[in-house]
Amino acid sequence: MQRNISSLIGYSLGATDGEIGKVDEFYFDDKNWSIRYLIVETGSWLNGRKVLIAPQSVKSTDSDAKEFFVNLSKELIKTSPDIDTDKPVSSQQEISLYGHYAWDRYGGGGFYAGGSAPFLNTPLIIDEKVFKEADNNDDRKDDDLHLRSTNALTGYHIHATDGDIGHVNDFIIDDKTWEVLYFVIDTHNWFGGKKVLVNVKHITDIQWENSKIILDISMEGVKECEVFDESDYDHIEQTDSSSKQPRETSL
Repeated sequence: MQRNISSLIGYSLGATDGEIGKVDEFYFDDKNWSIRYLIVETGSWLNGRKVLIAPQSVKSTDSDAKEFFVNLSKELIKTSPDIDTDKPVSSQQEISLYGHYAWDRYGGGGFYAGGSAPFLNTPLIIDEKVFKEADNNDDRKDDDLHLRSTNALTGYHIHATDGDIGHVNDFIIDDKTWEVLYFVIDTHNWFGGKKVLVNVKHITDIQWENSKIILDISMEGVKECEVFDESDYDHIEQTDSSSKQPRETSL
C-alpha cells in the first residue's frame, strides 16, 4: 500500500519493552529513493535526543493507535551511537549504527511483519568513494551527500521544462519497500490550487543550493498527473496490501 509521509509524522515507536518516542522525519537516499532511516524524537525519556532507526527494525504497526513496533530494546537504543541529526550523516556514523544494531545491509521490512524490500536486494553501499562524491559547491565531502531529509525537501520549488509550477508538499512511499514513489506538488493558483503526484523518475536534478527540483516534463505534463487525494492514503491496511495506484501519464 502507498502512504503519504505527512500522515506518518508523529507516529509512536514502541520498543520491545516500552515506547521510545515519536517519528519526527525520514531520511531517504536520493540515488535509489529508498527510506534509509526514521528519525525518532525520544522526548524526556532520553533527554530529547533524536535517534536513527532503520526501516528493517519495524516489524508491525497499529494504525488506530498510530504506532510502529520495532524489534529493539530501549537499552539498545539508549546505548546507540549519538548522532547529530541536524548535520549530514557520515559514512563512519552509518557503519557504527549498523554495527551497533547488527542491521542487515541487504534486507529490510515493510510496515508488516515479514515484509520484504525488493529494492534493497543490492547491498547498502558504505564505500568511502561514494560518500566523497560531491558537487563542487558542496563542502560536505566527508558526509553522505545522498542522504536527504523529507523535512528539508518540503517546500522546495518545482521547475518544469517551461517554468516554475509550485513546491513540494509531501511524499508518497510504498509501505512494503519503503521506497519513495511520488512527490506531492502543491501547484498554488496555477492549477486551481490542486496538488498532484509527480513520479520521482521525472526528477533530473535537485539544486540543494537553490532549494529547487528540476523535472523533465512540461507544466502541461504536470497538469496531466494524478491529482492527490489525501483520503486515499490516510490509513494502513493490515491485511490487504492492495492500493490505489496513481495512473501513469505518457510523458
